[in-house]
Amino acid sequence: MTSTELYTTAANQARVATEKAVDTFKTGAQTFTDRADIVAKLPTVDLTAPVQRYFDLVQQTLDKNREFATKWAELVTSLSSSFRDQAQSFGNVVKEQTTLVADLVVDQAEAAEQVATEQAERAEQAVQDQLAAAEQAEKDLIKQAQKAEREAAKKAHEEARAAYEGLTKAELSDQLAERDLPKSGTVDELIERLVTADIQ
Repeated sequence: MTSTELYTTAANQARVATEKAVDTFKTGAQTFTDRADIVAKLPTVDLTAPVQRYFDLVQQTLDKNREFATKWAELVTSLSSSFRDQAQSFGNVVKEQTTLVADLVVDQAEAAEQVATEQAERAEQAVQDQLAAAEQAEKDLIKQAQKAEREAAKKAHEEARAAYEGLTKAELSDQLAERDLPKSGTVDELIERLVTADIQ
């Protein structure tokens, strides 16, 4: 393989590795976005640092490729045919360095994706916990309101009944007649009938 073909192969591999890194980062960002959209109250997730590191590494990859390509072109231009082997050796170095940098970029992109996924999962769990706590608090408030309502109704009943305690059956019957209510029954039944009418 000639030095030109060797460099072309190395450059293609660097391009493929960079594209893979970009795709990996996009996938991580999309995963986080999909999970973050479930509730508007999600905690703030700061991905500035990993994103900045990722694009710094992409820029380093591009800078390295440009630097190696320039050196390779200068070497090929200046050397005679007797030094072609050295150019090919330099091409091997370019290939190795490009692969190392590209692998590092991919690793950083995958790390950024992992951070985004973990933070999205923690945020989602926090929201679920808040919803569960709010639901329980609402149930507790309903129970307290029902209890207070029962106690108020009981107190109102007792207060209404107190007004009729000590009255004779004849007096209770008179009050029932004034309200066009039945007058039959025991004293307790008459009182309850009057209390019911008062409360209603």
